[in-house]
Amino acid sequence: MDALVAQLKALAEPTRLRVVVMLARGELTVSELVNILGQSQPRVSRHLKLLTDAGLAERLPEGAYVFYRLTDSGGGRRLAELVSEMVPAGDPVINRDIARLEMTKAQRAEAAQAYFESVAEDWDRIRKLHLSDDEVERAMRELAGEGPFKLMIDVGVGTGRVLELFADRVKRGIGIDINHSMLNVARSNLENAGLAHCSVRHADVIALPFENDDADLVTVHQVLHYLDDPALAVAECARVLKPGGRLLVVDFAPHQLETLREEHFHRRLGFSDEEMAEILERAGMKAVKQVELHPKDRDAQLTMKLWAAEIA
Repeated sequence: MDALVAQLKALAEPTRLRVVVMLARGELTVSELVNILGQSQPRVSRHLKLLTDAGLAERLPEGAYVFYRLTDSGGGRRLAELVSEMVPAGDPVINRDIARLEMTKAQRAEAAQAYFESVAEDWDRIRKLHLSDDEVERAMRELAGEGPFKLMIDVGVGTGRVLELFADRVKRGIGIDINHSMLNVARSNLENAGLAHCSVRHADVIALPFENDDADLVTVHQVLHYLDDPALAVAECARVLKPGGRLLVVDFAPHQLETLREEHFHRRLGFSDEEMAEILERAGMKAVKQVELHPKDRDAQLTMKLWAAEIA
């Protein structure tokens, strides 16, 4: 009861109410809220602290940035969303805030698209080496199972495509990535797709920001070949996976394309079934299903492997 009273008190202030209405529409940084609300950074930060202390919002550091969003724990999110819905639709202050919010999102999307276009040529060249995304995605959905999954964690979220792929099967989807630019790309893509139940965080695969046994599904799509220690990453994925949950790994089969190592920073040139079985065993897991997808194009040179694993 004390917590609920504290939340109601926190909401009973016009600026904090405006902040909650904005956060109900997606994650925002302090600087973005400053521009939307037209108030000073110290004042906005103070309001955000009070909302966070009351359990209505949560703070997500991401390198030099700090994002805020409605909390996932307790009843704070439900209360904040309910109050946000009750704000009069014709309120001029809220309408002005929403207009500024849409402008902020558009600017973010433009920046993300500029980055994506800067690397698109290389990505298209790599994609020509292996089979279509559609075939891989069909296999991923089949191996993951029907769900529904209470929490899905996508390790190395990239553009957010894997979260979009499973959005209809998850109650909550969280993607993590260490690259800030890719997080911006994913954030914009998820917002454009209207997937409010999916979000992203800045984190390292070897230090996932989740408790033990949190997730029902963990996906690792074309990430392990970039890592110095893939086994350490898989062990961390196993740590956050619930008993009975499923880990889905997608990566290349062994190949000899040194250009991917030299030009695109791949540290590993694919994984064999034997090597993956050893990595999974060290993490206390075992493969329960695996699929090998061969490219139909004779010019393609990369075979995709998918491993579905569970706690042994």
